Amino acid sequence: MELLQLQYFVTVARMEHVTEAARCLHVTQSSLSKTIHRLEEDLGVHLFDRAGRNLRLNEVGRRFLRRAERALFELEQGKQEISDWSSPEHGTIELAVTNASTLPDILREFKKKRPSTQFHVQMLTTQEMVTLLQRGEVDYGLSSPPIQGEGIECEILFADPILVAVPMGHWLAERHSVSLTDLKEETFVGVKRGYHTRDLVDSVCQSAGFVPKYVYEGNEPTRLSALVEAGIGIGFIPSTAVNSRERIHYLQVEQHELVREIALLWHRGRYISQAAREFREVAVEYFRQRPPVCKADDKLSMHN
Repeated sequence: MELLQLQYFVTVARMEHVTEAARCLHVTQSSLSKTIHRLEEDLGVHLFDRAGRNLRLNEVGRRFLRRAERALFELEQGKQEISDWSSPEHGTIELAVTNASTLPDILREFKKKRPSTQFHVQMLTTQEMVTLLQRGEVDYGLSSPPIQGEGIECEILFADPILVAVPMGHWLAERHSVSLTDLKEETFVGVKRGYHTRDLVDSVCQSAGFVPKYVYEGNEPTRLSALVEAGIGIGFIPSTAVNSRERIHYLQVEQHELVREIALLWHRGRYISQAAREFREVAVEYFRQRPPVCKADDKLSMHN
């Protein structure tokens, strides 16, 4: 059994599609098929059920996949550890985020300490992040909501209040807080269903007796403040995503707990380099020093 066979098998098993796996591995389909066939001959069993060009991982294949992933994971961890030992000032930190609003500030602070360390950041859905964390393919995930899963460690860093954002000149722009019932007739801009903030907001609004009417639903949270400023609709925006350069007034929500938790996640068995440990320290300190949201009797406007 060869390492290349395991690498090819894991890729095909995850995709269950030879053409896509060959494209991902940058090899020909015939070469990939022959490698998988040799692996099955070595093992003396079929790992896939085949129907024409389609194939599906069978029960034996699923059992072997867990072992193969673990073996490749341990080899990769050994490679990472040796690299960290031989060149501790360099290397790359692999990050995954579900929302990037705080990431630029955190990376800016970290680069002051580790100017030679590189980053690779992926914006992912919650489920995509779980998959990469469980495979040990990222050092950290920065997520809202916190994630529970096999082998995943979770450290909650910040309780992030969700505020109501209205354009300057709006009838609520002179107030410091608002009841959800006052928003029943408003129109909203927001992200699509499936985003944690959207699902949380919809659930709390329904408990207050109404379903928000959205005139815009997108997949770019950073676009919402610009739409609010333009008067397209009002929005629910986490305090960490407040943009002080735009002419927007922010209000706290009365009587309802509207807070999202931001968590740092990592694989329990993944080797954590010195650089990655220092990144965690910077992230924890960033949120520890973040000033609290103003109380309802303080001014929440953020504008030039």
